[in-house]
Amino acid sequence: MNFHTRKWVKPEDLNPNGTLFGGSLLRWIDEEAAIYAIVQLGNQRVVTKYISEINFVSASRQGDIIELGITATEFGRTSITLTCEVRNKITRKSILTVEKMVFVNLGEDGLPAPHGRTEIRYVKDQFKDDEAVQ
Repeated sequence: MNFHTRKWVKPEDLNPNGTLFGGSLLRWIDEEAAIYAIVQLGNQRVVTKYISEINFVSASRQGDIIELGITATEFGRTSITLTCEVRNKITRKSILTVEKMVFVNLGEDGLPAPHGRTEIRYVKDQFKDDEAVQ
C-alpha cells in the first residue's frame, strides 16, 4: 500500500460526536483515488464507477493526522481497480478500508475507452523514460 496523501482533521471535518465525519473522509478518498487513477492511466477523464463496502474500523478526532493509502490491484480494458486504507499517521491504527474501487477511463466522446495499461506506473520510472528520450 502506498501512503501519499495526508490530511489534518480540523474542527470543520467533525460530526456531532466530535469524530471525523464519514462524508468528509469519503470525499477525500474519492478525490485521492481519482487522482491516482488519472496518474496511472495518463488521462484526466476518469470517473468513479463502483465503490465496494466501506469498513469504518476506528474513529479519528480533531488534530489527528491521517494518511490515505491507495494501490492498483487490477487493470481492465477500460478500467482500473484500486484498494484503499486510511490510517492514523502517528499510531498507524487503521481508520477505514475499502476493498474495491473501480474507475473507468473515458475518451474524448465521454464513453469508456481502452487505456492500454497493464501495470502500476511509479513516478521514478516515468522520469527514467524521460531521461532516455533526451
